[in-house]
Amino acid sequence: MEMSKEEQIGFHKGALSVLVKEREEFLKILKIVEQLMLGHVKALKDLGVDLEAEAKKALEELRKKEEGKAESKGDIASKL
Repeated sequence: MEMSKEEQIGFHKGALSVLVKEREEFLKILKIVEQLMLGHVKALKDLGVDLEAEAKKALEELRKKEEGKAESKGDIASKL
């Protein structure tokens, strides 16, 4: 059964209304999460943890891991 144009318009407007409210709630939650994260970052800094250095180290380890994967794929291709 097909909906009339007016029913389709009402359906889509209703969906958008609900989604706007959902987005607003999501943004509230995101704001709370950001505040909690900032509190933990501050506490770690106060305890002498260098988060920038740790992030750089983790990124470097990830790059090395990815390079190793790329090299091993090349080895397999050359064996074929």
